[in-house]
Amino acid sequence: MATCSFSLLPLKSSSITKFSHKNSNYSTPISCQLEPKNHKNVLVSESKILRAWISTALAAAAVVSFSTSFPALADLNKFEAELRGEFGIGSAAQFGFADLKKAVHVNENFRRANFTSADMRESDFSGSTFNGAYLEKAVAYKTNFSGADLSDTLMDRMVLNEANLTNAVLVRSVLTRSDLGGAIIEGADFSDAVIDLSQKQALCKYASGENPMTGVSTRGSLGCGNKKRNAYGSPSSPLLSAPPKQLLNRDGFCDPATGLCEAK
Repeated sequence: MATCSFSLLPLKSSSITKFSHKNSNYSTPISCQLEPKNHKNVLVSESKILRAWISTALAAAAVVSFSTSFPALADLNKFEAELRGEFGIGSAAQFGFADLKKAVHVNENFRRANFTSADMRESDFSGSTFNGAYLEKAVAYKTNFSGADLSDTLMDRMVLNEANLTNAVLVRSVLTRSDLGGAIIEGADFSDAVIDLSQKQALCKYASGENPMTGVSTRGSLGCGNKKRNAYGSPSSPLLSAPPKQLLNRDGFCDPATGLCEAK
């Protein structure tokens, strides 16, 4: 039986290997010649294989790293909430459309939380922080917000009938088209809040007190009786906020002759 061995590397010359024939007393040299391969093509092929292997390895490493370094999506949301939101600047709590009737959350942090269309009737959120939170369309009938920080909150189209806003801070809050009928506002600070004219006039009829945190009087923050500051409500709701022409004098301020400038 004859055997012939050769290298897989490119050959520049033929290689010769002797073979032995069984049951014979002689040996004859046999030439096994392999045609030389193109060295450049070999290098290109090997380079492609190497790149493919490296890409596969990096992809596998990335998948393993991502799956082991981060928790599942639900855990990530919980983790973010515990850290008080993205970059640690607020709560990531989501209460949109949630049923929070008669819930008790006293002195809690709800900064930048979402309460859109939540049912918060008769709940107790006294002393809690809602700075920058979203409460649009939420129902907060008889809800206790006494001493709460509601500054910079979006509270448009919200139901706040008979809500307790005693000593609450509502600085720069947006309350357009919200219903505050019968709300308790003693000591509440509405400085720079956006409120419809009809609501502002109704609140000025019984506004009283001074906010213990800001030192601002409730009537002063609402602009009650002020002819030049907050003479009318938000321009975002012209049907509710646009002042009647007969209410203004030629300088654009409330005309005292109408008898409607100061709430009685």
